[in-house]
Amino acid sequence: MAHAATIAGAVFMGTVLMGPVSALAQEDPPAYAVVSEVPKDKTRVSAKIVIDGTVSDTKLLASEAIVGNLIWKKLEICHAMRLEGQRSGEGFRVTTVRAVDASMLPMALQGFAGDCLLKKALEIAPLVD
Repeated sequence: MAHAATIAGAVFMGTVLMGPVSALAQEDPPAYAVVSEVPKDKTRVSAKIVIDGTVSDTKLLASEAIVGNLIWKKLEICHAMRLEGQRSGEGFRVTTVRAVDASMLPMALQGFAGDCLLKKALEIAPLVD
């Protein structure tokens, strides 16, 4: 009888422990992005993005809630961000955004961010006086 209780307890614990793991597997992982072009349309921003270690050029698609976010309002070329959202055929639908320092980006994006900042400093900044 004690053996049956132990097996039932193990099955119950396995079910409890496996439930959250399978729920986590369905969520999209966080993404990191660097704005690659001067944003003209704040609802569709061109960026280099890393998801699960894979770098790609894509459009960041912002909803009205994101467009109203202070980070998004001040968005410029070379800005680095941590994003949450979902991949779609059109791009990456952003649900949350956080500004980050370029040093906090995955290594796959740090070189691009550094080159972007140098280019911005040499080409764009001298024009502002």
